[in-house]
Amino acid sequence: MKVLVTGHDGYIGTVLVPMLEGRGHEVHGLDSYLFHDCLFGPEVPDPQSLHLDVRDVQPAHLEGFDAILHLAGLSNDPLGDLNPDCTYEINWRASVRLAEAAKAAGVRRFVFSSSCSNYGAGGEDMLDEGSAFNPVTPYGESKVLVERDVSKMADGAFCPTFLRNATAFGMSPRLRGDLVLTNLVGFAMTTGKVLMKSDGTPWRPLVHIEDISRAFVAVLEAPEDKVHNEAFNVGRTDQNFRINEIAEMVAEVVPDCHIEYAEGAGPDKRCYRVDCDKIRRVLPAFEPAWTIRDGVEEAYREFSEKGIDFDTFTSSRYLRIKHVKELLDAGRIDKDLRWTGAPSRA
Repeated sequence: MKVLVTGHDGYIGTVLVPMLEGRGHEVHGLDSYLFHDCLFGPEVPDPQSLHLDVRDVQPAHLEGFDAILHLAGLSNDPLGDLNPDCTYEINWRASVRLAEAAKAAGVRRFVFSSSCSNYGAGGEDMLDEGSAFNPVTPYGESKVLVERDVSKMADGAFCPTFLRNATAFGMSPRLRGDLVLTNLVGFAMTTGKVLMKSDGTPWRPLVHIEDISRAFVAVLEAPEDKVHNEAFNVGRTDQNFRINEIAEMVAEVVPDCHIEYAEGAGPDKRCYRVDCDKIRRVLPAFEPAWTIRDGVEEAYREFSEKGIDFDTFTSSRYLRIKHVKELLDAGRIDKDLRWTGAPSRA
C-alpha cells in the first residue's frame, strides 16, 4: 500500500516507518519536525516526506494514498498542560480535519493513534474497549474527542480505526526521557535513585513502541471488515502494573540504586488497568513481543553502551517539555508551536 505516516519523525514514527518499509509498503511521511533535534544515536533515513504542520493539511496533499497512519500531535500531558488550547487545536481539531481531508481525497483507511489515557481515572477495574472514558488531562480528552468525531465519518468508502495505546516505552531514534519506564531507568543510572514522583500506587498498562508499530501494521494489513470503525486497546493484558512495581523492576536491574520518593509525592489521578485481549483475538497477526522487564533491561543496556550522564538525560534532547520551552525562549517557535523561521530539518 501507499501509506502516509503523520508524525513520522517522532518517537514512534521513526520505529514504525522502517517496519512498514520492511513489509513492502510505500511509505511517505508528514511532520513539522518540531522534535528533529531530539536524537538518540545516529540519524535515521528520512522517507519521502512533506514538511508540513498537521494543522495545514489539505485534501490535495493526501491524494493517491491508500491509508493514513496518524501519529502527529502533542505527545504527553505536560505539553498538553503547557497550552491546553493549542493541544485541542492540534490533537483534536486538526486530527478531525485531517480525517475529513483524507475522506475527501479518497483515502480509504485512517488509523488513529489514540491512547489508554482515554480511561484516565479508571480505578481498579479491568477496562476493555466498551468501558467508559474518564480522561483527566487535555491530552486524554483530545483523544476522546477525535474518536467521537471521526467515528461518525465511517462509511463504505472510509474505514477509521482507533488504536488506544498503553503507556509507551522502548528505545527510539527520537527517544523520550519523560515516559515512566525510561525516566525511572535514566534517573537510576545517573543518580543512583529510582525517583518516584507519585506515591507509586496507580495502575498503568505499558507497551513497547515496537509492539505499537506491530499493531499499526496488523490493522493496515487486516481485511477492512475486521477493523472498520473499531477501537483496540494496544498492549498486553498481563503487562498492567502499579508504578511502584515498575520501580522495583528497575531497582533489580540497575546496580547500586534504590527507590526514593520525591518530596510531596502523592497519588496520581491517572490510574487504569486495561484488557488488551480484543486486538489479539480479532487480529491474530498482532503478536506483541515485549514485557516491561524486557524494556527495563533494554534501557539499561542502551544507556550503558552510550554512557549517558545526568545532564544529558535531563536535557532538552530527551525531555519534550524542556525542548519546547527552549524553542519558545529562543523565539524559534511562537506560542502556537509554529516555526517562526526555517525548522531544523528544512
